[in-house]
Amino acid sequence: MTETRVTTSTLMDMKREGEKIAVLTAYDFLTARFLDEAGIDMIIVGDSVSMVFAGHETTLPVTMDEMLYHTKAVSRGCRRPLIIGDMPFLSYQTCVEDAIRNSGRFLQEGGAQAVKLEGGTEMADTISRVVERGIPVMGHIGLTPQSIHKFGGYKVQGNTEDSAQYLLSSAKILEQAGVFSMVLEKIPAHLAREITQAVSVPTIGIGAGVHCDGQVLVTQDMLGIFDLFQPKFVRRYADLAESMKAAFQEYIKDVKGGAYPSEEESY
Repeated sequence: MTETRVTTSTLMDMKREGEKIAVLTAYDFLTARFLDEAGIDMIIVGDSVSMVFAGHETTLPVTMDEMLYHTKAVSRGCRRPLIIGDMPFLSYQTCVEDAIRNSGRFLQEGGAQAVKLEGGTEMADTISRVVERGIPVMGHIGLTPQSIHKFGGYKVQGNTEDSAQYLLSSAKILEQAGVFSMVLEKIPAHLAREITQAVSVPTIGIGAGVHCDGQVLVTQDMLGIFDLFQPKFVRRYADLAESMKAAFQEYIKDVKGGAYPSEEESY
């Protein structure tokens, strides 16, 4: 595996050549190192950390300082993948100046190479201004978790003619604003295919079907660690929750029974 850093240009080449882009999330050094060694193309330090790491019910409570802490840890574990810092709620919606300042912090302090922010046409001016400052931006349309209360739940988006046209229009406008890629979350597969064909930048799907240029999952979901619920689009590649519980129980049993530590494990 080459240690050459994946860049935004690399991703554009992958789209042109038809090579799918593999993306996962990470919030800590060890997971990032394992993803790096496995050959992942991109890592999103997602605001999903609020749910799968901190135990909140939504992504809304996580702060800039918390996101920077996790991004720093991830960046220390990687040499190859492009690292994207996920802009948390109210870090970019308040004004363009906040968006520029906080985006820059992800690169300057967090060690990321890009940022991701949610929203369609209404965020185009903000994205354009951030990109003008030399900060690569990944867009995110469809189900945008920071707007969960507006949507009234984690519902499929783009399943009416009006909402589908809004998402298609948003994708084209975000491309014009300068995004280097965009996440398409929880939208019909046929719409994701139309968007992917309509824009020149890579689309990264999550619950958006096979026709996107790449796919992303939350690592704790695909490893079966986060077991409180399982969205339809999540494929579990392991069942680590059960393995971890079994290991913990075996350890407790050994400690209480005096089987650990053994003579070989003592000094």
